[in-house]
Order: sequence, then structure tokens, then C-alpha cells
Amino acid sequence: MTKHLSQYFFRGLITALPLGLTVYLLYVFLSWSESVAMQLIRPFIGRLYVPGMGLLLGITGIILLGMLMSQRGMGKLLSLVELPFTNLPVVKSIYSSLKSFADYFSPQRNPAAQQTVVALKLPGQPLELVGLVTRQSVGDLPAGFLQGDRVAVYLPMGYMIGGYTVFVPRDWVQPIDMSVEEAMRSALFAWMSSAPSDDSLDRRQP
Repeated sequence: MTKHLSQYFFRGLITALPLGLTVYLLYVFLSWSESVAMQLIRPFIGRLYVPGMGLLLGITGIILLGMLMSQRGMGKLLSLVELPFTNLPVVKSIYSSLKSFADYFSPQRNPAAQQTVVALKLPGQPLELVGLVTRQSVGDLPAGFLQGDRVAVYLPMGYMIGGYTVFVPRDWVQPIDMSVEEAMRSALFAWMSSAPSDDSLDRRQP
């Protein structure tokens, strides 16, 4: 009886945890946006303030910022604003990492630099490592790297944020038909489960 109860408990916990964290993060974001909106616009509109204006204000501000950054010459202005964040030792590392992560989702990113999911196969070894090709060429790397038709492959580790980047010959990698998001999600949980395919989803639907 105790064994079954513990199994039910952990099964329920695994089911509720992702939902609870998602709802909590949405709640924190909405609460923050509402508090900012109340401080900024409520003094001007008073009783006309309606709950939800904070979210609307945040979305509008992000859209306006995107329109502003799409104008010519704004790149130089952004570089001046970034100066304090790109010169301080500790802040520089944090800011650069966050900016690189955000740039990955940019719609203007270079298609040639897109990450692809591959299986890394060592010659003569019945071993496969799933990774992401993050660099298609090593020609522009500093002196000391092996040259040739080589690629950079990032190998994510399970159960933690981290991994290794290896530089290997291109013929060592074989593309895998799955998205980067699916590969990272599977790697995070050590490939214990994979995302359901479209066919399985169709079979579940009535």
C-alpha cells in the first residue's frame, strides 16, 4: 500500500510541477506588469484604470521598442547604451550570455548560423552522441584550431544547464529530423522520454 501511495504521489507531483511553475511564472509577470502600470499611468487616468492595462502597456512598449530598433542608425545608439554592460568584468559576462541567448530567437538571424540537431558518430565506435551544430566553419577561429571541413557541435548534459563543445570533421555528424527545442528537452531529462509524434497525437484525438 505504501509503495502504491508513493508512486501515485510522485506521479502527481511530476504532473503538477510543470503546470504549477508555468502558472506561477505567468502570475509573477502579470503582477509585476500591473504594479509598474499602476505607478506609471494610474496617476494620470485615476479611476479609469482597468486591470490588465499593465500587460497591454508591456506588450505595447516591447512593440514600440522593436519598431525603434528597426530604424537606421539605432544600432550605434544601442552600442552606446550597452557600453556600461559590455565593459564591466562581471556584468559583461552576464550581459553577453543573455544577449547571445536572446539573439538566437531573433527573426533576423543568419540562416547559415542556425543550429541543427545531429548525431555525432566517432569512427569505428558504436556510439552516438546527440548534439547541436553551432558553427558550420572554423576558418575564422583564432590560430591554433585544426583547420579543414570541420564543425562545432554542442553536446548538452542531462539534469543540468551545461554541456561541452567539440570541433569535429563534418563527416562525423549525421543530421537528425527533430527540432532544437525537442532535442534540448530530451537531453535535459537524459532521453528518458521523447516528445510525442504528430501521428500519436492524431491517434489520441477523437
